Amino acid sequence: MPKSRGRRKGGKSRPVRRPPRQLHPADLLLRDARQLLEIDDALTAETWASGWLGEAWSTAAVTEHEPEHQLCMQVTGRACTTPSPHSLAAIDALARVAPASDTAMLTDTLHIMAETQPLPTWHTIEAWTPTAAWRAVDVYDSERVLFIDYDGPHPHTLMANIYQVGGLMIDKLALLNPGAATAWDQLREPNEVPMPLQSVPVAEVLADLAHALRITDMTWPRTTDEDFCDHRALAWSRCRDYLPEWPEHTGLPEQRRRQLVEDFLTDIGSDDDVSRSLAELFLDYGDGYIGAGALRWSPGEVMLLLTDWLPRKAVLDVDQRNALPFVLRRWLTFALTQQGIDRQWISLVVDAVDTFLPEFHDAFDDETAWGPGKQVVAALSERGVDLTDRHAVDDAIRQLNAEQLAHRLRP
Repeated sequence: MPKSRGRRKGGKSRPVRRPPRQLHPADLLLRDARQLLEIDDALTAETWASGWLGEAWSTAAVTEHEPEHQLCMQVTGRACTTPSPHSLAAIDALARVAPASDTAMLTDTLHIMAETQPLPTWHTIEAWTPTAAWRAVDVYDSERVLFIDYDGPHPHTLMANIYQVGGLMIDKLALLNPGAATAWDQLREPNEVPMPLQSVPVAEVLADLAHALRITDMTWPRTTDEDFCDHRALAWSRCRDYLPEWPEHTGLPEQRRRQLVEDFLTDIGSDDDVSRSLAELFLDYGDGYIGAGALRWSPGEVMLLLTDWLPRKAVLDVDQRNALPFVLRRWLTFALTQQGIDRQWISLVVDAVDTFLPEFHDAFDDETAWGPGKQVVAALSERGVDLTDRHAVDDAIRQLNAEQLAHRLRP
């Protein structure tokens, strides 16, 4: 008998325990697809597929490109390798809401598999037809809600809640009962900011939705809102054909800017340099960052101005900081009055100044929150550089860069 090589005498070999193999999302999807055989409703199948695509999209790393495409590829490969009624149903459901670049692959796979596997009962239901659309917009033009009604064997309403403060972002997506828009006024409280509902052409609302989806998709980190992720692919499938060209940003003409500042100074009865400089600063923010228009201020925009934009970008002297609360309140009143906003709703925006002033003071004095531009301006000001002298500024920046490089190279 050969000698034992390292085994204990009389001992038995122990099996090596390996951790269970982690299932790929495509495997989990196909396992979950068995429920598609028990339904007869295409909308439920689309919602199911949209949820899986949303999971792939929301959990993808920033370096991971086309996560939905990768999921569709993996599912298609597995379905072709091991065809079954539920894998065909999964392909069918994905084909209804997947990105356009994957539609041909999924459809071709569906036709091939249908030669040997039964089609789900909901397969023959055609695409949904939008019949009517509405849009509700608040008085500040900072929030809007879209409703699109669809007919077919399962009538329903697609709803999107869109915010436009600090950038465009879809906050919620949902499928509602048909005619949900008719109950909008009853859902609003009397003391809420008005958001009147208006009937709008279907194509216009779907284009609005498509553009908002495009911007939301570009925002990082991605939203983790479950309702949005679950319905994102479905919403894209309804509005992708209406995606508009990128809008061109046209800033305020210089003459219009000057006129607004002059009108404001006349309105407050003051024409000092501090008030003028602050008015120009507020107009810079409005023109560059308020998507609805330079004068379309809302409580949310006041919050961003005071807690983020001014601390990061603006250099204010003592006089400007002292005058800021008063001038900002007057500017908000002036701007919103120009837009025809009722005084009751203007007061909500003005009150936001007092709400966020403490946070402004803390953030403004925190040098770690300053942006690069503000850091450079502050450094030049400390050296007594005339910021209106282009050559002096260029020379000082070169000197500053040389000093910083020498500091980094110092052992």
